[in-house]
Amino acid sequence: MHSIKVIVNNKTKSHATVFLAQVLCCAWLTFLGASATASASTVPQKFASKNANTHADLTLHFDTPGEHWENDALPLGNGKVGAAILGQPLLDKIQFNEKTLWTGGPNSSEDYQYGFPENSSDFSVTIKKVQQQLRERLNLTPSEVSEQLGHKQTGYGSFQSFGDLILSFPKTHGSYTNYKRSLDLANATARVSYSVNSINFTREYFVSYPDNSLVVHLSSTDLNAITVSARINVPDNRSYTQRTAFPRSVEVSGKLNDNQLEYAAILSAQTKRGSLHISNGQLHIKGADSVTLKLTAATNYQLSYPNYRGESAISRVNEQYKAANKYPYPQLKQRHLHDYQTLFNRVSLDIGQSQSASSKQNHRSVLDAITTDQLLNGYPSDNVTLNRALEHLYYQYGRYLLIASSRKGSLPANLQGVWNKDSQAPWSADYHLNINLQMNYWLANMTNLPETLPPLFDFVENLSVTGSQAAERLFKSSGWVVFLNSNPWGSIGLIDWPTAFWQPEAAAWMSLHFYSHYQFNQDSTFLAQRAYPIMKSASEFWLDNLVEDANSGLLVATPSYSPEHGNFSVGAAMSQQIIAELFASTKEAAQLLEDHNFEQRLAKAIARLDQGLRIGRWGQLQEWQQDVDDKTSQHRHVSHLFALHPGRQISPTETPKLAQAASTTLNARGDGGTGWSKAWKINFWARLYDGDRAHKLLSEQLMHSTLNNLWCNHPPFQIDGNFGATSGMTEMLLQSHKGTIELLPALPSAWPHGSVTGIKARGNIEVAMTWQQNALTKAVFRANRKGKIEIQNSELAREFALMRLNLPVPYERLASNKIRFSSAADQVTELLVSGN
Repeated sequence: MHSIKVIVNNKTKSHATVFLAQVLCCAWLTFLGASATASASTVPQKFASKNANTHADLTLHFDTPGEHWENDALPLGNGKVGAAILGQPLLDKIQFNEKTLWTGGPNSSEDYQYGFPENSSDFSVTIKKVQQQLRERLNLTPSEVSEQLGHKQTGYGSFQSFGDLILSFPKTHGSYTNYKRSLDLANATARVSYSVNSINFTREYFVSYPDNSLVVHLSSTDLNAITVSARINVPDNRSYTQRTAFPRSVEVSGKLNDNQLEYAAILSAQTKRGSLHISNGQLHIKGADSVTLKLTAATNYQLSYPNYRGESAISRVNEQYKAANKYPYPQLKQRHLHDYQTLFNRVSLDIGQSQSASSKQNHRSVLDAITTDQLLNGYPSDNVTLNRALEHLYYQYGRYLLIASSRKGSLPANLQGVWNKDSQAPWSADYHLNINLQMNYWLANMTNLPETLPPLFDFVENLSVTGSQAAERLFKSSGWVVFLNSNPWGSIGLIDWPTAFWQPEAAAWMSLHFYSHYQFNQDSTFLAQRAYPIMKSASEFWLDNLVEDANSGLLVATPSYSPEHGNFSVGAAMSQQIIAELFASTKEAAQLLEDHNFEQRLAKAIARLDQGLRIGRWGQLQEWQQDVDDKTSQHRHVSHLFALHPGRQISPTETPKLAQAASTTLNARGDGGTGWSKAWKINFWARLYDGDRAHKLLSEQLMHSTLNNLWCNHPPFQIDGNFGATSGMTEMLLQSHKGTIELLPALPSAWPHGSVTGIKARGNIEVAMTWQQNALTKAVFRANRKGKIEIQNSELAREFALMRLNLPVPYERLASNKIRFSSAADQVTELLVSGN
C-alpha cells in the first residue's frame, strides 16, 4: 500500500509525519481557543449571524434631546424610507423621507430634456473644434470649454423632504429628568427615555424593510399614562388632502407642484387601552398603557424611461398599509430584527474596543457613561480603548447606513443616503458620478452586504438608456456615455458648471461596479446578463471616441478633465486610467464568456492605449500628460490615483516605482480635505500598505469631518465619507483586487490585537482573522465556490498549519509569504501560525 503524501511547508512528508502535523495542529487549535474536534457543521459557526460585539460597542447615545437636524439627528431607514430622530420630549418632530419623492423630470414646470442640449446635432462638430484647439494650445480653461460644450439644464429637480411626523405630548413632558437618546446599530432601533413626575417614558423607533413602515412604540411604567396627538405635516410646495381611509388612521396625499408626482402616506395607531379619536387630520390618544404608531409612504415614481411613472401613490400606500397592519408591535419588531440582523451581523470587528473577560463589565460601564459626542470631541484621548471604541463604532456605522439607505426596490443611496430635510437639498442630494456615488458602494461586497447593490445596478441600467442616446446624438457613436451627475429622471448630466460638468468616463467607472460584483460573487449569470452588456457598451463608446495623440501616437481621450482641478487637456491621467481599467476588465469578461471577436478588439486597443501613468519631475504621479503638477497644491481631489484605488494598475509589489510616485503625490496633497477626500485617502494609503498613515487619515476624518451623530461632514453633511471610511478600514485588513487574498496588508500599529469575521474577498470567499502583537495568528476561509485560493501574509514564512476537518491541506508555495491551495464549495480551511 502506498503511503499518503501531502505538502507541508513545501516539503513532501510521510503518513507518520502527517499524523504528527495533525497532533500539532490540534494543539494549536486548543491554544487558540478552537475546538480540536471541529466538524464541518461546527466550523462555519465562525461566520454565523451572531455579532460578537456588545450593544455598548454598537450604540450611539446622548443625554440631551437633539436640536439640529444635521448634527444631532439619529438616522433610521429601510432603503426606501428614512427618518431622523431628535427625540424632544414635548414635541417630537420626526422628519422623514421617501427616496423617490423628487421634483424635476418629465412633467416638470421647467422644460426637462434629460440633460440634452438643444443643439444636439451640432455637438459632435463642437467637440472636434475643442479637440483641435487642444492640439494647438495643449490646454483650455474650464470656462473656455464649458462655453462651447456646457449646457444649462432645466427641470433637473431635487430630492424632497416628505414631511414631519409630529408627536405632541402634554405640557408636563417639558419638565423631564433622566433623559437618554440612543441608536443601537445591533438592532437598527432608536430609543428615547426620560422621567416625568416619577413615571418613566420610553419611545422606540425603527423603519422596517419587510413591512415598509416607520414604527414608533410609546410605553411607560404606569398604566393609562400615555397621552399624545400625532399628525403629518408636509412642505408647502405640493397639494395636500387628508382623509380617514381606514379605521384608526389618517391618510395624506397630493402632488408636487413642480412635476405633479403623486405622494401618499398613512399614519395609523394601535393602543393598549385608552381612547383614540381623529379630528383635523390628527390622531388624539388619551390614557393609553402603550401606543404603536405606523407610518407608510409611497409615490407613483417608477424607474423606467421615459415617463418614470407607475402605479398610483394611493394604491401603493394602501397595499403597504394592509400588509403591515396585520402585525402587532412584537411581530413588527421581530420581522424587522430578523431582516436587518441577517445582514448586519455577518461582520464582527474587534480592534481593541473589547476588553478581557475580567474587565468587560467595566468597559461597558465606561462606554455607557460617555456620550457619543463626548467620545468624538475627546478623540484622540489618552484612553486607547475609547479611541478604538469610536473607530469601531464608525466602521459599523458605515455598514448600518448603507443597509438603511440602499435596499432592493428603490433608488441607490444618494449624496445624503436617504435623508434630507430640505425642498432644495445641497447639490440636490443627487448622484455625482465623479467619485461620490461610486464611493457609496465600495464597502458593499467587501463587508458582506450584497443586498444593498440592486438599486445601484437598476439605476445604472436605466441610465444607460439615455446614455446610449447621448452616445448617438452627441458623439455619433455606439455605446453609452454620461457626464458628471445624474438624477432619478435619467439625466445624462451635461450642465454648465465649468469645473464640474465634464466626465464622459463616468459610464465606464459605473460599469466597473458590475464587474467588481461579479469578482466577489462569481455569478456567471449576472456576468453574462447584466455586467457584460453594460461594460461592453461602455467600451464600445471609447473604442469609437479615443483619438490618436499627435505626439505619442497612443490612444487618448480628448477633451479630458481631471475632476474639479486645473485645465482641460488631452489624456488626463484619470481619464486614461479609467478607460484602461474598463478595457482590461471587459477583456477578461469577454474571455470568460467566449466573445473572442470583442476580446481581440480590446486587446488591440489596449496595446495602443495611453495608460495615464507617468512619473513627473519631482517624483509625483502626474495628473496630466504635461509635467505641470503644483507641488504646493492640496486640492481635495486626487483623481489621478484612480489606478491605485479603486483601480488595480498600481501596487507596491508589482509596480513599486509607480507606487512610490503615488505616495509622493499623497504626501504633497496632505491629509486635509473634505470628508469624502479623507476617506478616499484612507483607501489609497491602505493600498500602499501604510496602515499607520491610513489610520492617521481615519483620525483626521473623525476629528475634523464628522458631526456629533457621526455623519460625515463635507460640509454640509454628505454620506459618501462614511461609506468610504468603512471601505478603507476594510482594505487595511483585507485586500483581494490583485487576485491574491492579502491578510492584514495595512494593519496599523494602533490596532496591535484584534479579530474580524465575515468580511469578503473576491472569489466569493468569507474570511475571519485574529492577530496579536501586530502579527497574524489565525485565519479562516470559507469558500462559497470550488476553486484555488491564494493567500499572502509575512507570517507564512514561519511555521504554520493549513487544516480542514483536522487534516492537513496540501498547498503550493508561490513565494516566502504566499501560498495557494484548492477548496471545494462550502469548505472551511483554517490557517494557524505557530508561535504567535
